[in-house]
Amino acid sequence: MNRPFLVVLASLLPAVLAAQAAEPPAPTIVPLPPTALPLKHAAEPTSADISAKDLMSRLYVFSDDSMMGREAGTPGNVKGTDYIAAEVKRFGLKPAGDDGTFFQTIPLKTRTVDSSSTITAGAASLAFGTEWAVRATTPMQQTDLPVVFGGVLGDSASLIAGDQASGKLVVYLTPEGPAGMRSLRSATRLAQSATMVAVVTPDEILGFFRRPSTFVDDPSNVRPGGGRPTLLLTRTGAAKLFDGPLDQLTAGAAGKPVSVDFKVNVEPVASPARNVVAILPGSDGKLKGEYVAVGAHNDHIGVQRQAVDHDSLRFYNHVVRPGGAEDNGKQATPEQQQEVNAQLAAWREAHPNTSRADSISNGADDDGSGSVSVLEIAEKMASLKGKNAPKRSILFVWHVGEEKGLLGSAYFTDHPTVPRDSIVAQLNMDMVGRGDAWDVTGQAKQGGALHGNENYLQLVGSRRLSTELGDLIEKVNAEDHHGFVFDYSMDANGHPQNIYCRSDHYEYARYGIPITFFTTGGHSDYHQVTDEPEYIDYPHMARVDNLVEDIALHVANLNHRVVVDQPKPDPHGACRQ
Repeated sequence: MNRPFLVVLASLLPAVLAAQAAEPPAPTIVPLPPTALPLKHAAEPTSADISAKDLMSRLYVFSDDSMMGREAGTPGNVKGTDYIAAEVKRFGLKPAGDDGTFFQTIPLKTRTVDSSSTITAGAASLAFGTEWAVRATTPMQQTDLPVVFGGVLGDSASLIAGDQASGKLVVYLTPEGPAGMRSLRSATRLAQSATMVAVVTPDEILGFFRRPSTFVDDPSNVRPGGGRPTLLLTRTGAAKLFDGPLDQLTAGAAGKPVSVDFKVNVEPVASPARNVVAILPGSDGKLKGEYVAVGAHNDHIGVQRQAVDHDSLRFYNHVVRPGGAEDNGKQATPEQQQEVNAQLAAWREAHPNTSRADSISNGADDDGSGSVSVLEIAEKMASLKGKNAPKRSILFVWHVGEEKGLLGSAYFTDHPTVPRDSIVAQLNMDMVGRGDAWDVTGQAKQGGALHGNENYLQLVGSRRLSTELGDLIEKVNAEDHHGFVFDYSMDANGHPQNIYCRSDHYEYARYGIPITFFTTGGHSDYHQVTDEPEYIDYPHMARVDNLVEDIALHVANLNHRVVVDQPKPDPHGACRQ
């Protein structure tokens, strides 16, 4: 699952920002059970039926260390997508990618601001990387650009008017504490007439903005806010733009004119970034031209820069950061640290000489679980013959680049390989391998941790476009005795985690295609090197997959398209849950 964008540009999420997010009530921590599954497992042949055995065989392959975290644009992701394509070919599905293949390659590139880029304010130069960084899409040169203080983000009464921003560099200050971090999201929407916007941020954020950013070079789809540079300034750097202390500035105060020279280097990614697209043709001559889409994302976040002790991190996160990356930056209390030490010591005693350094983010749950689940569903549906076969066609898409901002699903829905209006619904599976009682699966909108259970499944978006789709899912679950208790907590309007906007289903929903996002929710291994196949609940995942396959079949066999009875979003607007 893609992490929320709490920084100025929606391209990455620094851990330091999550560290300063509003603190929810401390969740009850259910101890981790003993790990019963092995670190490695030899794959076995799969059958047509959806089973825990098949899922385990598949996931140990797909999230193996040899895949190197499947980051989009790397050899590991190519290896992972090769595996998916080989499997759907074996099932007898039809290729629906580029040029008769199963692959749709997206034009993924990296963009880096060269360290020789400069900013000067009067006679003073600002040091790149320690006093400033920038997200810029193209090179930019400006001489004597007027500077104005725009006010404090989050305090709308203090912000300058639009006519004061025109043609200038507008500098915003962030308030102290969590409110400051949340307010960063609004920066790109402010001062639309400004030449450039700058935000004064904590020093440690700059390192993240110096890294190459990844984007899809698709001139037909320029996303909102994609053209104007956004500058990040430390307090030291920002102080060089004004004569008075930053905290004493009033909105509209003029600063020193600046001259900028941004040099931007753009290169294609080292390896192709590919959606895998396959079709199971429908059995009904009149309905086979319509599609029920079932999807997941094939990428994860790759290899971390530094190795960590796997077991130490796992116990620490479970006690201190039960949301994994959602809780990055939280520090242990003395009591928590004592508990971590006790659990780790017990583990070491029971498993001597097993400690290991780990730097690979295997992404077993995120979204290895979804990817192999869609494979299992595809194999099952391909085995259905005669009157049991789906009447509409089933469109299987394994999207790339979800972790980089829903890039593959955005590209597919902008450049679909079947007519876009022929897709009647999309069922998205992202992180469907956990949901146990010891997992903190999310936070309720008003606070309080959510926990999984043996019948747990989160649904997001099931009625946001089509009441009928949401009702059908409830009916299938009840009448076909799947036995799930659906948790809609994360689907609440205005939920701060904004899950509706954070996975591939939204790229379909923005075009008015009814969707449902199926997930077993978060956990302490989310976006950590500890997200490995030995911690997956395979019987529970098989139940989820059987439910989704059943729903897909019901939608495919309806005598009408799923009715859209709710307002459609602007396909090129910003998503709001």
